[in-house]
Amino acid sequence: MVSLRGDRYHRLLENGRRMGTTECVLGIDIGTTSVKCCLVDVNSREVISSQKKDTYSDVPSELGTEGSKQDVPRILSALQMCVSRLPREATRKVTRIGVCGQMHGCMLWKHGQAWEQKPDSDRFEIREVSNSYTWQDNRCTQEFLSSLPVPESHLSIASGYGCATLLWFSKNKPEKLTRFNRAGTIHDFLVCMLCGLDRPVMSVQNAASWGFFNTVTKKWNEELLQEAGLTSDLLPTVVDSGQEAGQLENSWYGIPAKTPVIASLGDLQCSVLPLLSGNDVAVVNISTSAQICFRMSENCETVRKMSPSPKPEKDFVPPEHPPNSPQPLEYFPFFDNTYLAVAASLNGGNVLAAFVRTVQQWSLELGFQVPQSKIWQRILALGAEPQSQSSLVVEPTIFGERHSPQENAMVSNIDLGNISLGKVTRGLCKGIITNIHSMMPRSLLIENGITKIIGGGSALTRNPILHNELEEAYQLPVTLDSRGDAAYGSALAAINSKAP
Repeated sequence: MVSLRGDRYHRLLENGRRMGTTECVLGIDIGTTSVKCCLVDVNSREVISSQKKDTYSDVPSELGTEGSKQDVPRILSALQMCVSRLPREATRKVTRIGVCGQMHGCMLWKHGQAWEQKPDSDRFEIREVSNSYTWQDNRCTQEFLSSLPVPESHLSIASGYGCATLLWFSKNKPEKLTRFNRAGTIHDFLVCMLCGLDRPVMSVQNAASWGFFNTVTKKWNEELLQEAGLTSDLLPTVVDSGQEAGQLENSWYGIPAKTPVIASLGDLQCSVLPLLSGNDVAVVNISTSAQICFRMSENCETVRKMSPSPKPEKDFVPPEHPPNSPQPLEYFPFFDNTYLAVAASLNGGNVLAAFVRTVQQWSLELGFQVPQSKIWQRILALGAEPQSQSSLVVEPTIFGERHSPQENAMVSNIDLGNISLGKVTRGLCKGIITNIHSMMPRSLLIENGITKIIGGGSALTRNPILHNELEEAYQLPVTLDSRGDAAYGSALAAINSKAP
């Protein structure tokens, strides 16, 4: 995503004035490690200005490595700082706000006491809220998950999914739920706060990511959830993806009051939206995690195999129930009642980040202080050298996978000649791509008419080793596109949004 500065920025605004409009849209992405926002010109769909900030919001969990939670006030403080740095000349022309964020996770808050925007102030103060329990949370064991009813949905339930996390609290820490009376993702909370909503409004995309939601009927499995111990009072209202949730209650950093805000969306769908130019394209996004997907259509081989007739008359409709055993390929709701075929890996840039932290810790134990930025720079340079190619085999699934949660990482075929830093780095990058390929192989893409891959995500666009390994694994042309950015995608979704 490119931010326009100086003369180019002012030329765009001047062109807008001559055309009788300078309208723009604000796009927001609340990611796992950072927050982003951007202003997009409605007519040209160019990015006028953008801001990004790392949140450093992880909170130690009482469950150790089994838990994953983040500090909500810290995250939203970082976001508000980003929005405050956008040019006021442009924010005053915002006509819609789009919001997306990390899928699956959840947080709780108390209505009427969760936030406060003081008079004559843009800034919201965050008060009675829980931590945000992220998609990386592993408190729900396989034993616990197997005790839950089978969802009336084509999507399985997994640890880190909102409904699973809330059900875990209802059984193990019910006092947590009694302290609050609202629940949603952190980006649902942001929309609720901006619009002053009584109850959170969630898009179909986010509801599906929580589990126990039927994407065809667009309803929660309320009876199943109540039987399992979760009252329907905590379930957000659900609307179509791209539909408005409400309007900005007060002006916010120059954005006028009553500006429409769309119901928050999934970051995967928003990062894919700018890139899916046709049904022959697959999109790979590698940031904290990693995903590969393509849009389902009548012509997809997957649709033909699932249809009783030789040629289906309707677009893809998912099965009524999840598969008997977890599968790496799933179908996520996209826009306009369409679906994405998705292989979503829990292991992406977070694996490389864990490796960098380990190298840094080893250096400290040897008596040297090396900043992570130096380690990143060095390992990527070493891994890109031709002699870094080796027979080392790295299975990087240190965070497990949803279809195989007990899976551990593994390194094999080690010899004295392939344990240099460069070769280990190259093997790790190759392992990340090999893992993605095992979940959605080249043969599946070819069967479904995919002829090219477009890559996005901070980990992929900054790492040429991953790019090279991706082309090698799929034997298809891979083009990197900086527009594969969730904040930009949420702005595009807002431009295309519809009133309730």
